[in-house]
Amino acid sequence: MAAPQALRIVASRPDPAIVTLPWHLPLDEWTEHVVPLPRGLSRHVVRIVRLGDRTYAVKETVEDMAFREYRLLRDLQRIPLPAVVPQGVVTGRVDVNGEPLPAALLTEHLAFSLPYRSLFQHGLSADNLPSLIDALVVLLVRLHLGGFYWGDVSLSNVLFRRAAGGFAAYLVDAETGEIRDGLSTPMREYDVQVGCENVFAELLDLQASSSLNPDFDVWEVAELIEQRYQALWNELTSEEEFSLEEMWRIQSRIERLNDLGFDVEEIDIVTDFDGDRIRIQPKVVELGHHQRELQALTGLHVEDAQARRLLNDIAAYTAHFDLGRESRALIAGRWLGEIFEPIMAMIPQEARGKLEPAEIYHEVLVHRWYLSERQGCELSIFEAARDYIENVLKHRPDELVTPVAGAAGPDTSEVPVVPDDEEDLPPIGFSAG
Repeated sequence: MAAPQALRIVASRPDPAIVTLPWHLPLDEWTEHVVPLPRGLSRHVVRIVRLGDRTYAVKETVEDMAFREYRLLRDLQRIPLPAVVPQGVVTGRVDVNGEPLPAALLTEHLAFSLPYRSLFQHGLSADNLPSLIDALVVLLVRLHLGGFYWGDVSLSNVLFRRAAGGFAAYLVDAETGEIRDGLSTPMREYDVQVGCENVFAELLDLQASSSLNPDFDVWEVAELIEQRYQALWNELTSEEEFSLEEMWRIQSRIERLNDLGFDVEEIDIVTDFDGDRIRIQPKVVELGHHQRELQALTGLHVEDAQARRLLNDIAAYTAHFDLGRESRALIAGRWLGEIFEPIMAMIPQEARGKLEPAEIYHEVLVHRWYLSERQGCELSIFEAARDYIENVLKHRPDELVTPVAGAAGPDTSEVPVVPDDEEDLPPIGFSAG
């Protein structure tokens, strides 16, 4: 029998309730605290657990790999890049016979997120696949811009959140990744190639399980990864040359990037020897242009595509009430109090785990358009919201884990929960109507 070890938890945000989990059992035997959330395919045993009002994903893995991935995910948060938030690493686990058990990596569950297989179970069709691929490509480009080499690009290593009819993708498995000062072209191309091959295999698997039409051309979709990656990468990073009389093209380039949702934090401008021609190249770009603008105006923090939709609705609201002479901040505050918040208040408590508020609002706008077209007249947004809540939202599956009422607090077991900064880690269209 192996000598017993002391259980040790290294955590960035210590949650004493973690101690109450049954660490003496192999993860595949856990039943207590486990919630039946959909999980993606994984090489490791993974369980989703709920402790009070917090939900975590727990993955069994080798100790060195657990610390390496934990630190990588922390670095991605600092950059910041879209990835799940690491919570901690648990080591020193032994079973009831004193035999060692694998280390465990804990990450916070991403609210309103689903693996790609669950999206198909929730009604995603082949027509939506390009949107899913676009989300994966945006994630890959953002990671590459941040110097992150993925090494295992796939749908299985991503969680998706709905974003104004499309999707936003978050890295959920960084096991094979590494962060560098910059990525070479061959490294980026290899990631893209791996992504095409993995997605092709994953879509074939969906066809084999009857989740996707067997006649659907999955290779055509997989090839979209390379096409759309190159298009987006070139738009964000390529050099552009023009004459001195075409200085307007600098602002035009910035506006094109803003339309894609990216802010230009730094741009390299070089003139030739005679000063007759100018070369520009974006040096630092970051997704979230609309997100930051909406948050500054309203305090709402949503996905960038949702933010763009809400900003467009605020602009329509401005035109409808002829408020163009007022400040945008005042108009946005009025829209928030008169339109957005009252619609959110209409949603019954039992339906609030279906979708994020911003996604609900987006779907209300779409529903209103369809109802108005069907009835031949423009409905008010509140009429559309009532019909949407009753006939659409209530029948959707929940996409949020709700906390257990009266969940018990943690016991006071004597297990060290070590904040990791004190510990040496192993190396590694509105109108109101």
